[in-house]
Amino acid sequence: MPEKILICDDEPDVVAGLEHTLAEQGYQVLSALNGKEGLQKVLEEAPDFIVLDVMMPEMNGFEVCKELRRRGVKTPVIMLTAKDTEEEKVRGLEAGADDYVTKPFGIRELMARITAVGRRYEGGEEKIRQYSFDDVAVDFDHRTVTRGGETARLSSCEAELLRLLVSRRGEAVSRQTVLTEVWGYEYPPDTRTIDNHVVRIRQKIEDDPRQPEHVLTVHGVGYKFVD
Repeated sequence: MPEKILICDDEPDVVAGLEHTLAEQGYQVLSALNGKEGLQKVLEEAPDFIVLDVMMPEMNGFEVCKELRRRGVKTPVIMLTAKDTEEEKVRGLEAGADDYVTKPFGIRELMARITAVGRRYEGGEEKIRQYSFDDVAVDFDHRTVTRGGETARLSSCEAELLRLLVSRRGEAVSRQTVLTEVWGYEYPPDTRTIDNHVVRIRQKIEDDPRQPEHVLTVHGVGYKFVD
């Protein structure tokens, strides 16, 4: 799990609150109040994790994230956005962010997302990086699905959920396992979150999302993947 976290946000109260909370959790916390300063601190201090606001002076969060990825910096990034729109979230993911949190947010949600994203970057068992079935090719590292010659992007959580199901193909995976492995929640959020992500995955990999053949519902348990 990350030890040194950079908080990059132009709201001093937000930065101060996160600094205090994360320090209490045992993290070393760095901070920056604009995008240019945040970029410089990443390059100089090499944090293990970055919490990056979208709307900032000097450079916005999208620009910072794109520049980091252009330079080959692979540090995990969670973006903070005040706009709860699909377009805004897609922009963040396309810029190279690993996840997003919409303002205002609860500290438990942010900590859960940091835990979940951090877990994806841990060593240990080799993760599936690519998988193909029928006319579908999934690239988990780049979070893309190619089906019938057309490519669609997966969000970070969609990619990890599909990777989990594929890694346990043929096995019913419980909702609690999904929450723990993908979101890192230690308390039960609105489980419609899982259903909504499954719907979006089906839209990208199934010939008929309404009658899925690969991501199946196991009533009373959760979901399973079959070739």
